[in-house]
Amino acid sequence: MVRLFVNKYPQYNIYNVDKLTYAGNLANLKDIEDKPNYHFIKADICDFPLMLDIMQRDNIDGIIHLAAESHVDRSIKDPFTFAQTNVMGTLSLLQAAKAYWESLPEKFEGKRFYHISTDEVYGALEVPHPEGIKPPFTTKASSGEHHLAYGEKFFTEDLKYQPHSPYSAAKASSDHFVRAFHDTFGMPTIVTNCSNNYGPYQFPEKLIPLFINNIRHRKPLPVYGKGENVRDWLYVEDHARAIDLIFHQGKVAETYNIGGFNEWKNIDIIKVVINTVDRLLGRPEGADMDLITYVTDRAGHDMRYAIDSSKLQRELGWEPSLQFEEGIEKTVRWYLDNQEWMDNITSGDYVKYYEDMYKNR
Repeated sequence: MVRLFVNKYPQYNIYNVDKLTYAGNLANLKDIEDKPNYHFIKADICDFPLMLDIMQRDNIDGIIHLAAESHVDRSIKDPFTFAQTNVMGTLSLLQAAKAYWESLPEKFEGKRFYHISTDEVYGALEVPHPEGIKPPFTTKASSGEHHLAYGEKFFTEDLKYQPHSPYSAAKASSDHFVRAFHDTFGMPTIVTNCSNNYGPYQFPEKLIPLFINNIRHRKPLPVYGKGENVRDWLYVEDHARAIDLIFHQGKVAETYNIGGFNEWKNIDIIKVVINTVDRLLGRPEGADMDLITYVTDRAGHDMRYAIDSSKLQRELGWEPSLQFEEGIEKTVRWYLDNQEWMDNITSGDYVKYYEDMYKNR
């Protein structure tokens, strides 16, 4: 998203605020770090005085809030960190924006606080239909022969929240704070809830980059339960395009769901990844299926997520541009072509390098 905005809007000054925790990696933005409209600030969003200082010093008139702890397994082990970053960090940004914008003569006019959230706040849909059913929607990206829906219900913007993990509970709370600041103070806020993203530069604790790397090294592929859980997948650049569109054209106080109309069982997506990696590495297709290793299921593991993006499509004209097979091909090629990046990530070398670079900033 930062890369898209820096390149597309040279008239904007883009300030990338990042604490650079374990998943933060400035090498991901090396291609734009010298752009005159790009500015990096190493900071913790929970630091309210610093957030307010940044708002005032740099005359910030728009916030796109993506900073969050996002890995469910980590939230189960350490819910305090998720509450601190996702809830208190969001509140810190909201209060800093409110304090600065209210001090201006125009106050909230021309301002926008855009909060990115997750589909997991809605809880879980029904147990997936084993064979899939014909989807009740048609889009350019969902018309491929491999697309199935695994149920008749979908997450829509008017569903009540039913979070089941510490991660989704923290995100749900942050969503409520954002909406409360609109209702109480008139802040110009927008919330979006997105499905699983995949694509380049993703930290390899997430399923697709983790499995690409494990297949490359012929390591086990741990699959929760029977691999029957269903997720809706969206290529990351399609999400960035949606953010761009909603930030500029979305209606204040609205919620928009962003999804790929692209449901896959975990075990099926894993098999696609295996076949793709094997083919691109010159191995017999499917040669690494024996790496699949079934492990004890995650506590409270939701069975199915499925986003209905028809509101976004209808009101703003957005739709996903890639079918999954095309997106996964691009994704696998990127990780295989950038093995040095992956090796640096998995070794942890990048952490010390960037800590040393920015420790005095």
